[in-house]
Formats: sequence, C-alpha cells, structure tokens
Amino acid sequence: MTWEIVRIITFAFLCFMVAFISTPGIIKLLRRYKLGKNIRDAASAPVMNKLHAHKAGTPNMGGVVIWGAVVLVVGLVWLLCQLDPNGVWCSWNILSRTQTYVPFGAMIAAALIGLLDDYLNVRGLGPRGGGLRKRYRILAYTAVAAMCAWWFYAKLDWDVVHIPFAGNYEISWLYIPFFIFIIVATSFSVNETDGLDGLAGGTLMAAFGAYAAIAFMQGRTDLAAFCAAIIGALLAFLWHNITPAAFFMGDTGAMALGTVLGIVAMLTNQPLLLPIIGLPFVIESGSVIVQMISKKLRNGKKVFRSSPLHHHLEALGWGEPKIVMRFWVVSFIFSALGILIHTIDK
Repeated sequence: MTWEIVRIITFAFLCFMVAFISTPGIIKLLRRYKLGKNIRDAASAPVMNKLHAHKAGTPNMGGVVIWGAVVLVVGLVWLLCQLDPNGVWCSWNILSRTQTYVPFGAMIAAALIGLLDDYLNVRGLGPRGGGLRKRYRILAYTAVAAMCAWWFYAKLDWDVVHIPFAGNYEISWLYIPFFIFIIVATSFSVNETDGLDGLAGGTLMAAFGAYAAIAFMQGRTDLAAFCAAIIGALLAFLWHNITPAAFFMGDTGAMALGTVLGIVAMLTNQPLLLPIIGLPFVIESGSVIVQMISKKLRNGKKVFRSSPLHHHLEALGWGEPKIVMRFWVVSFIFSALGILIHTIDK
C-alpha cells in the first residue's frame, strides 16, 4: 500500500514539473504564431463580449500543457517498460488494459479533435469564424465515446451500473448508449465551465481528486495514479491560468479532460456520483439548456442575463476571482461528499 501511494504522488509530481517547466515556452510559441482567443461577436453574445473584450488575443490551446505532460510522463514510463520488461520501470508503469488504456487513448483522441477546433477558431475559419460546426463536434466526440463504450462492453465484458445504496444492476446492451451519454454530456459540460480564469482547472482538480480517492479505495491504483498525473499537470496549468490568465485551456484541454472524467466515472462504476462530484459542470450546462429553452418557448426572453451561469454572475457585478473561488469551494465540498457517499455505500 505504501508503494502505491509513493507511485501515485510521484506521477502527480512528475507531471506537475513537466507541465510547469514547459509552460513558458508553450505560451511564447502560442503568442509567436498569434494563436489567441477570439471573443464571441457582440451580436450573438453582447454581455459576454462587453465583459471579456480585454481578453481577446490571449493565447488559447493551453490544454496542450496538461494532456501533453501526462502523455509524456505516462507514455515514457510505459515505453521504458516495453524496452526492458524485467526492469524496474515496469513496476512504475500505470498503463494497463483494464484500468487506463481507455482513458489514456480517449484523452489523446479528444485532445486532437479539440486542438483542430481551437486552431480553426483562432484563425477565424469555419461557420462565422467559430471553428468546427457544433454538429460535427458532437459527432466526433460521440464517435470517441462509442469506441470506448464498445471496448467496455465487448472487451471488458462490462454492462453493470452501480446505484448508490441500491447495488449493481445489469443493463445489457443499454450500457453502450448510457456510456456514450455520460461521456458526451460530461465533456461538453466541462467545456461550458471553461469561461473564466482558473474556473475549469480548479473544478476539474477537485473532481479528479475525488475519483482518484474512489479508485484508490477500490484497489484501482493505476487509475488513481493516472488521475493524480492529471491533477499534477492541472496544478501547473493553474499557476499560469489564474487571474489574469497568461493563456486559456481551450477545447483541446476542456473536452479532453471532460472525456477522461466521464470515463473514470464509468471505470470506477460510479457514474451516478458524477452529478454530485461534478456539480459545477451540471449547473453550468444546465443554465445553458434552460436559457436555450426559454428563448425558444418565450419569444426570445431569457432567464439569465448571459449563460453559462458564471457569465450571468459577472453581469450581476460579481468579480471574476469571487466567482471562481466560490465555484472552487462548491467543487471541493461536493467532491468530498461524493467520496463520503462512496465510503458509506461500501
């Protein structure tokens, strides 16, 4: 047990160091090639445009720092293990068929889709200069989720969903659409949260911390170490992303980490704890859905001054650091609640 704790902390530390050291160079690279944030036009989002006009041009695609560090550290250890199967590196390797192959591969796939979308966005390409069409984005991430769902169902023989305090229930082939829904909903919800300096990074850190603890209690130490690696990289990212942000996460970070978070929830068989552990993501995406329905059914009338919720709070006069810190507080409280429920449920 002590060795597993050492391994988990080591991966968090190594990913933090790699991300922290590489970040200044990546920011300079993003600035050199003018890969900066485009703010939504004033006609479609007047409130957000007014509040965030000063952020136009801030480097985007900062999520590369997070997933890049994780891929480098985890991938390098795996490679060294393959080169020397009997060597010490194999005791450090955390890539395993039943725990981390799927989240590792899905993170890379989702990150690359997001990277393409970010690039098109900053170059003003795509419909109204906004990157990939939303329907294409949904299709792309659904395809990633579907491949992961197939792996779970066909390769890992997984068709069980745990309901807290009620037990496990087999849902047969329905597991596949359920899996896809969880992954797509989580990834897009996390992406909606990526709108203020430090907001997505801090809330994701709390959520991954909760699932790392749950995975550890279940004996899934490879998965716990993988979550810890992401937390370490997130900490380095946040060093440069808190107000005033030196760069933004972008879709390449938010969509990739949202995808991984959903998969981790499925791997621990605790997807129904996700709305608790990830409550800020639920609130953010929920506010967008409510706003859309209200505008369609009430002749354009809005419930919020702007959506997601964090923009509404800005419009009410809340300062950005105040909003972010309070979202972080909520995240850590409900992440702790999720751990508590899992512990009692055992």
